[in-house]
Amino acid sequence: MRRNYVRALGAVGLAATMVVAAGCQDAGGGSNEAGGDGKCGGKVAIFGAFTGPNAGLVLPSLNGAKLAFKQFTEKNPDCKVELKEFDTTGDPTQATPVANQVAQDQSFVAVIGGHFSGETKATMPIYEAAGLVMVSPSATATELTATGNKAFHRVVGNDGTQGAAAVAYLKNSLKPSKVFVIDDGTPYGQGIIDEVKKGLGTVVVDSDKVQTDQTNFDATISKIKSSGADAIAYGGYTNEAAPLLKQARAAGITAKFLGFDGLYDPGFPAGAGAAAEGAIVTCPCLPAAEAGGTFSADYQKEYGQAPGSYGAEGFDGANVLLDGFKAGKSSRKDLMEWVDSYDKQGVSKYVKFDASGDVEKSKVVIWAYEIKGGQITPKEEIKLS
Repeated sequence: MRRNYVRALGAVGLAATMVVAAGCQDAGGGSNEAGGDGKCGGKVAIFGAFTGPNAGLVLPSLNGAKLAFKQFTEKNPDCKVELKEFDTTGDPTQATPVANQVAQDQSFVAVIGGHFSGETKATMPIYEAAGLVMVSPSATATELTATGNKAFHRVVGNDGTQGAAAVAYLKNSLKPSKVFVIDDGTPYGQGIIDEVKKGLGTVVVDSDKVQTDQTNFDATISKIKSSGADAIAYGGYTNEAAPLLKQARAAGITAKFLGFDGLYDPGFPAGAGAAAEGAIVTCPCLPAAEAGGTFSADYQKEYGQAPGSYGAEGFDGANVLLDGFKAGKSSRKDLMEWVDSYDKQGVSKYVKFDASGDVEKSKVVIWAYEIKGGQITPKEEIKLS
């Protein structure tokens, strides 16, 4: 398996510079300042968990964005756009100084990210104040588009939609009588479990929280046993979910397990081992075979593997900005306005943003995936009435 990404040194990654064309005139061939000078191009920052225990969830999206830049380079040789990677490991405390650095560097004209909701929430005010548009492939917390922030946009459905889909799947497919819910206290984990609680009502019999980097889950397992739950819904990421599920199964808990897109990560079945078999993961992301155009084949050729979680969405998020460069948009202000009015078919869905920055709800598709033989495999699309 080959991963074409640049490992970070500390919080700030090395630059991955790609010369791409935008179909507009650039006599000087240089990059633009935020104010714009009539030239074609600019510099884009992309940030997220490119290393660390949850990186498997993010790398397909990063690679999808890099593939979009590479293809644009090949088709349009006259306009220079630099894509610079910043590895935050998904940690808000690492993402914040990165945001300050990017905001103060007037050569940056747009941002791809954040990938996780916590780092996104922490940095949105900084990018907003700097007039830098954000296009996220995978930050799903509902609250991110409920605060009036004008910079943030996402090409993926939010957790209000995913939570409703998970509730539908629990009711119609798993059909539990008692559900125990767990979250990791992050904006993402807590937010999506709140949606599940709201949708399931009294079927939720008890709940608990885990902590980042927790390794022993005896207290939670004891509560699950006492609850008599026949299903568990977990909101959070692989680093905690994998050992929790492994310990729960070892303790004799046989309740069905459902997680969300934070677990659409090869590290989850790898970390949980046989305990993950049969677990369900929901995601507002497409299976590779469902992506439009030649994206899946191109990704396979480039990286030697099928695109995973949010690969297609990473590709689409990058192309929202690349299309702007192609249309001659080169300043922060111009790109903000461009993204606000974007209206075009992508490979993951039709991309059009509402006034809050969410992608149009009618275009969002939620899938259920199942862990089979240690692999995350598409099971079915979850239909919402």
